[in-house]
Amino acid sequence: MGRTVVVLGGGISGLAASYHLSRAPCPPKVVLVESSERLGGWIRSVRGPNGAIFELGPRGIRPAGALGARTLLLVSELGLDSEVLPVRGDHPAAQNRFLYVGGTLHALPTGLSPSLTLKVASLAMDSLCRGVFAGNSRELSIRSCFPSLFQAEQTHRSILLGLLLGAGRTPQPDSALIRQALAERWSQWSLRGGLEMLPQALETHLTSRGVSVLRGQPVCGLSLQAEGRWKVSLRDSSLEADHVISAIPASVLSELLPAEAAPLARALSAITAVSVAVVNLQYQGAHLPVQGFGHLVPSSEDPGVLGIVYDSVAFPEQDGSPPGLRVTVMLGGSWLQTLEASGCVLSQELFQQRAQEAAATQLGLKEMPSHCLVHLHKNCIPQYTLGHWQKLESARQFLTAHRLPLTLAGASYEGVAVNDCIESGRQAAVSVLGTEPNS
Repeated sequence: MGRTVVVLGGGISGLAASYHLSRAPCPPKVVLVESSERLGGWIRSVRGPNGAIFELGPRGIRPAGALGARTLLLVSELGLDSEVLPVRGDHPAAQNRFLYVGGTLHALPTGLSPSLTLKVASLAMDSLCRGVFAGNSRELSIRSCFPSLFQAEQTHRSILLGLLLGAGRTPQPDSALIRQALAERWSQWSLRGGLEMLPQALETHLTSRGVSVLRGQPVCGLSLQAEGRWKVSLRDSSLEADHVISAIPASVLSELLPAEAAPLARALSAITAVSVAVVNLQYQGAHLPVQGFGHLVPSSEDPGVLGIVYDSVAFPEQDGSPPGLRVTVMLGGSWLQTLEASGCVLSQELFQQRAQEAAATQLGLKEMPSHCLVHLHKNCIPQYTLGHWQKLESARQFLTAHRLPLTLAGASYEGVAVNDCIESGRQAAVSVLGTEPNS
């Protein structure tokens, strides 16, 4: 075949694209380019002094649907079955989620007093937009953010009815792990050493398949050569590519495109992202007032705290020794946007103090944490604002009309969850190969 495919971005989308390309019957030459020194993007797991696992990004993956099943298939192909930590359907972390309203925790969807029932739909949607996208429900496009809800609303004329009836089913792959997840009704799963084991296993696999992985190599620009190939300029060298898969944020790609792709760059630059501060806290000898996955906080209750995840409930195996209670406070929203815009110093102390206050007020964790990690993830969650799908459509039309050998993948486009990102990488590989990859 002799083709070279350059994949931009070594997050989970770029890793998945490279993986599926490398498994084709006649694989092209694949070069994966990552600007930082590590792969895995926002998926990052850190081991604490007592051996506890702290997730700085995503902390659990949902096995539901065809996409969830495909990710479990990937896990099996990478030989990680024995590392999987499932949350079964009868577990409190699967059954209980809470909303912090009026200074108290309310179980969803039951447990709301009649006076709150009317407010719950808008509060739940506000909280859902904050919990998933760290965004504002009035600015986000439900069609693009929650396509299954949009489909359901179109089909059943009611979002709540749609949630009850479920969206259409798509065929899904089959494996022992997928069957186990279905039989035990898993709500989510992680890996013993943290989710970063997934990108690490992908990297090992890619290296074994002869994929070139370039780290610490920011892309400086893309230009089209006379024969329709790309020249990918790096800091001190360049690559030639027959095709480029971009798994970097849309706004970053928009600045690398050549002048002749200006309309595409315009569409992509309009896809913005918001920052989230993730604060991991561990407490020795402390207990939670409730058992569940965690709670969301509506913007009306607190403009800065998006929610708190009760990590120890879902994955006690990661509590370390001696075990300590782990929770993660997510900070963002209008509070963080205002801080960023004001140019004030965003110190670790500021975020730690805000997170400890939230844990004390909302969960009664008033003691000092034994361990604390603070990470500000700048522009980590793309915002599918109103009209998002039109931006994607104009990008697609430009790529088709100009026959550009460029395929878009990653969280900027059609889903921010880990499963969505892995699937976008797989689909990018399929479109480049023109056929389904296999082993």
